[in-house]
Amino acid sequence: MRAIQGFIAHAGPLWARREGDGWAYGFAISTQHLNPAGVVHGGALLTLMDHAMSTVAWEAAGRVPCVTLQLDSHFAAPVLADQFVEARAQVTRCTGSLIFMRGDLRVDDSLVLGAQALMKPLKRSP
Repeated sequence: MRAIQGFIAHAGPLWARREGDGWAYGFAISTQHLNPAGVVHGGALLTLMDHAMSTVAWEAAGRVPCVTLQLDSHFAAPVLADQFVEARAQVTRCTGSLIFMRGDLRVDDSLVLGAQALMKPLKRSP
């Protein structure tokens, strides 16, 4: 198994599981994820959602790296220390140059964040 690289390596440790044609991602919440109020920092949740969406978009684009053009999110509930948060994302539409996504973060069966995103595959190098 290859170690995860880049910024996301500092956000986890990241958990991943194949689910049919899709993936689930997540991490166990520890003190490194908390804000001064003692709940998970919104940036940590957005990092997980963006990672899940961009990885699903990467697969949909034929394993071409994708960048996030827009990420709209709605926080629905706080996430606390010692909880496990899971991310799932789906492609809702592909055009010749854009991938439209939706996704959510859940703790158990409870929604904590809903999101929509617009991803752009980068051109492959020759």
